[in-house]
Amino acid sequence: MMRYKVILEPTNEAENPGWYYAHVPTLDLTTHGLGPEGAMEAARELVTGWIAELRSSGKNIPIEP
Repeated sequence: MMRYKVILEPTNEAENPGWYYAHVPTLDLTTHGLGPEGAMEAARELVTGWIAELRSSGKNIPIEP
C-alpha cells in the first residue's frame, strides 16, 4: 500500500466556513472537504483515482521520498 503525506489547511473563506484544503505534495494534487475528516476523505479518493489513471496509461507512479 502506498502512503502519501497530506497537508491540511483551512480555506479561510467566509462563504465556506469549516472547509479545509488537502494538499498532496508528492503528486502535486489539491482537493478540499468539510472539516479535516472531509478533506482527508476527498484526498484519499483523489489519490486513488489519480494512481489508477497513471497505471492505466502506463506512467510512473511517484513514490513518497
